[in-house]
Amino acid sequence: MRVKPLTKNEFKEIFFDYETSKEWDYKGENPCIIDFYADWCGPCKVVGPIMEELAKEYHCNIDFYSVDTGVEQELAAVFGIRSIPSLLFVPKDDKPQMAMGALPKETFQQLIKETFNLETCQ
Repeated sequence: MRVKPLTKNEFKEIFFDYETSKEWDYKGENPCIIDFYADWCGPCKVVGPIMEELAKEYHCNIDFYSVDTGVEQELAAVFGIRSIPSLLFVPKDDKPQMAMGALPKETFQQLIKETFNLETCQ
C-alpha cells in the first residue's frame, strides 16, 4: 500500500465537493490521512517516508493520500493551509482534524489511535 497523490477533482469525488456543498461528506470506505506537502519543504521530506511506512502498517484500516500544495493550490486554500506539512485526519463518520508539523512516527501512531481508535494491521 502506498500514499496516493490526490488531485482537486479526486478530492471533490471522494471527500467533499466544496464548490457545490457546504456539508462535509466523506465517501471513502476507510478513515484516511491527507498529507499536504511541497517538494521544496525540508520537514515535508521527513514526513513523506513516515507516511509511506504508516501506509504499509495500517493498509487494512486507513487510506493515505498526499496533496502537493504547489500543484493543488486551490485545494490547499480550501483548508487554509499556511504551513506545511499539514496532515488532515479524516474519520469515517466525524469531522476531520488537522495536525501540523513534522511530527515523529510515534506521535502519528498516537494520533491514529486517538482519532480513529485503530491499531496496525496484523
